[in-house]
Amino acid sequence: MGAAIAVDLAGNAPHLAAMENSLTLFMLSEPAFGATLATIIVAALLLDALFGDFPVLFRLVPHPVVMIGNLIAALEKRLNKPEKSNRERFWRGVILVVLVLLAAGMAGLAVKIMSHLGAIGVLLEILLVAVLVAQRGLYDHVMAVATGLRDGGIAGGRRAVSMIVGRDPRSLDQAGVARAAIESCSENFSDGVVAPLFWYVVLGPVGICLYKAINTMDSMIGHRNARYLYFGRCAARLDDVANLIPARLAGLLICLAATLRGGAAAGKGAWRIMWRDAGKHKSPNAGWQEAAMAGALGLSLAGPRYYGDELVNDPYIGDGRSAATHSDIFRCLRIYRVACVLNGAWAVALGIVLMIWA
Repeated sequence: MGAAIAVDLAGNAPHLAAMENSLTLFMLSEPAFGATLATIIVAALLLDALFGDFPVLFRLVPHPVVMIGNLIAALEKRLNKPEKSNRERFWRGVILVVLVLLAAGMAGLAVKIMSHLGAIGVLLEILLVAVLVAQRGLYDHVMAVATGLRDGGIAGGRRAVSMIVGRDPRSLDQAGVARAAIESCSENFSDGVVAPLFWYVVLGPVGICLYKAINTMDSMIGHRNARYLYFGRCAARLDDVANLIPARLAGLLICLAATLRGGAAAGKGAWRIMWRDAGKHKSPNAGWQEAAMAGALGLSLAGPRYYGDELVNDPYIGDGRSAATHSDIFRCLRIYRVACVLNGAWAVALGIVLMIWA
């Protein structure tokens, strides 16, 4: 009987291989109407650069991340019961993660299928990538802090920075506001720009939808407090895994951008501080890009700061001055722009290589 099974498997090996190849090609292949991976990435990034967060569109329809957030909030309300044991709350959190990932994966798969059926589907895929890679939106928010500090002083800076950080803006002086904006730009360069594009290149629309679901779950329930310590643990750990490669790639891109924008000294400083101080951050991932930016700008970032009434006594990252100014935010944004170009360039180059190889 074993021999018969072996013969049968051997006889069907070509068919099994063909099925495996077909699945791989479906996940990574080019969409219909000759739209290559490189074409979609270029079109999506240009669309994002022109229109940013698409405010007009999303006044009419809900943003995908808002829909994911609404699903998470509804499931959390139903599943996270404080009277349950810690063990049960953990497994209820796992159930939430699975359900949200199923919903996000199915949405991505639907876009993938549509992109194989016609030009409208390809345009939908371009729009999906443009919406979920938030390079322009991040730039605009951080620029608002720089101009707010410059034109409106501490009040203008605090008002703008409150839109992008979780810490209490009332506890921040002008240097604290500037550092908070630079830290947010650095960290969100990975979460909002590099990682979504990375997972799109790896797994197409399914990958980018899954990543945004993971990242949104972490931001909503991945907190170390009584309500979410156990319930959100699975989401937080999954986010750590999903950002493992993108965070380090983001740090490398900032080092390269610093070299191109500020010269060899800035690049060397970014590289040195990244390798020395990345591990000081409480996150296993956020330290890479934050340390690279600190080294590139000659600043000390992070350090003690308030989140609500809680003082978080973190070590400083970098060995430069801590008295950051609005001018340093502008310098950060110049590096960020170059890093965004480099981020698009590696993805487009890979798409061209895959097209030639295919």
